[in-house]
Amino acid sequence: MPSSRFISPQDIRRPVVAGQFYTDDPEALANVIDNFLRQAPQVELPGEILTLIAPHAGYMYSGQVAGSAYRQIQGQPFKTVIVMAPSHQVSFAGASIYHRGGYETPLGVIPVNAELAAAILERDAKLNFYPQAHSMEHSLEVQLPFLQRVLGDFELVPIVMGERDLSTCQMVAQAIVSSLGKEKALIVASSDLSHYHPYDQAVALDKVILEAVDAFDPQRLHQALWSGSSEACGGGPMVAAMLAAQKMGASGSKVLHYANSGDVTGDKSRVVGYMAAAMFGPASSLSTG
Repeated sequence: MPSSRFISPQDIRRPVVAGQFYTDDPEALANVIDNFLRQAPQVELPGEILTLIAPHAGYMYSGQVAGSAYRQIQGQPFKTVIVMAPSHQVSFAGASIYHRGGYETPLGVIPVNAELAAAILERDAKLNFYPQAHSMEHSLEVQLPFLQRVLGDFELVPIVMGERDLSTCQMVAQAIVSSLGKEKALIVASSDLSHYHPYDQAVALDKVILEAVDAFDPQRLHQALWSGSSEACGGGPMVAAMLAAQKMGASGSKVLHYANSGDVTGDKSRVVGYMAAAMFGPASSLSTG
């Protein structure tokens, strides 16, 4: 999906896990994603989708769960997508927002919505741009080919969170919603769940998260993660996305699909959990102004 406007090459964040987490062949990649989408059911939700939660492992492990999230927005008219992802590579305070140029995948360059990104950056001193937070981070990158296949042409606001405490989640959510105003945008939170536990233990840990998400209770989700009664590497983005959805008028939340790597590989000794979920609200909360 090439952009129609010029983007300076030095401002393009190049893919770093193409050929590892997903194929770097554009035609094969499109076919893989389309197959995941075909196998995912369209779920009837009582309101329009405001935010999604999707996993970020290699597509062979979590691609079908991700497809269950992105199937719900296939062909919808989102012109801007805000993707929030956790930092796996570097430690830093607050959150980092990529505010220029674009993000590239084998399917093309997605332009950054520089105006919206700059507006969010100005909302709080703990919002900054750290290039190293984005340069090697896979958790944001792996969401993008799915978005390219389901939405076509859109602009991106990439946010990598360095902290997951509740105050940071609240700050990020408020900054996003205040900057959006009445502009329509999709928010995506990138997260896997528990890591490397035996199958039954992983399912029990992940159930705590599934129940908090289905209850549309971000405080409960944060407490579960903070206390250690559950695990998620993208807990901060999930909580922030749920808080933002509440501020945007969401009326509920629904887990769309849960599985873990043991369901795919058959090896249930040390698994990683994956969830797809959506937060939804009445049509009036998505006014384009």
